[in-house]
Amino acid sequence: MIESTPQKHTATRDEEFYLGVDGGGSKTLAIVVDRHGRERGRALAGSANYASVGQEEAIHQVQLAAERALQAAGAESRPRAAWIGLAGLDRLADHAVLSPPLATLADQVHVTNDAELPLAALEQAVGVVLIAGTGSIALGRDACGRVCRAGGWGYLLGDEGSGYDIGRQALQAATRAADGRGPHTSLLPRILAYWGLERAEDLIGVVYHGLETAAVARLATCVFAAAREGDLVARRIVGNAATELALAALVVSNQLEFSDNVVPLALAGSLLVREAPFRAQILRRLRARRRLGQVVIVEEPALSAAKAAIHLESVRAPQRSSSPQSRPYVSDEGRERR
Repeated sequence: MIESTPQKHTATRDEEFYLGVDGGGSKTLAIVVDRHGRERGRALAGSANYASVGQEEAIHQVQLAAERALQAAGAESRPRAAWIGLAGLDRLADHAVLSPPLATLADQVHVTNDAELPLAALEQAVGVVLIAGTGSIALGRDACGRVCRAGGWGYLLGDEGSGYDIGRQALQAATRAADGRGPHTSLLPRILAYWGLERAEDLIGVVYHGLETAAVARLATCVFAAAREGDLVARRIVGNAATELALAALVVSNQLEFSDNVVPLALAGSLLVREAPFRAQILRRLRARRRLGQVVIVEEPALSAAKAAIHLESVRAPQRSSSPQSRPYVSDEGRERR
């Protein structure tokens, strides 16, 4: 489903536009701003997670969202610059496959992992970003341009603390409760009601017949609601998720150098933006271990990316991290870095 701004703007021929695209695991949001950073149009499309939906579908969803956003902005020519962040864009090979088809979206195109977009909300794009939505990842950049990350391994290998991880644990707790192998929990009736099912056995037909990761991730809303009402199983799941996310951010911050050892932090993703008590748990865990500086909640990374695209020529490529444990990182030039 595509949603654009309700009114189409009228643009003059000499207007300059800049595009930001956040291609996540659940949806793709494109936002267009003018040279002053004012929003002029936006549009939604489906998932652009290359690892989940494949190359062609990811490219199609990004192009679709961008085209609709530009239409809403009344743009008559392509943007001067675009910053496109894509979930699942991790390896040099991924970058080589996805960057060329997207290069036509603007005069200058910057393609990165979607985890980089919230960095634009921090001063000088320096600090640590923690994202928890359908998936999860922590990524940091210091003043020297060094970048490292933790998490982001995908739903089979990791994504601890993510919506999918919370939803999966809720399903397991529900089935254990149904069998009597686990403690009673309101998660079972909540999940059945959420999916319109009558019996626990009906979960098999839903889960094992092409259920998307985003559908599992949406069950996190049931878990947070149960936790707020005192369900001990739900509270344990939420607490474990907060611990895992804080750990990812700490690992990243410990591998980079920050002025006065104070870590600026950007929080993004639906779980961290919408669930204030959950966000507070994570911040408490982080503050017990590190001094935090600026803390920014980034509701729309696509908007931050669009505004940052105005100064795209000043975006510096990351340098090698000094940590031997850093995984490969693909910069805007498509180079593999460790």
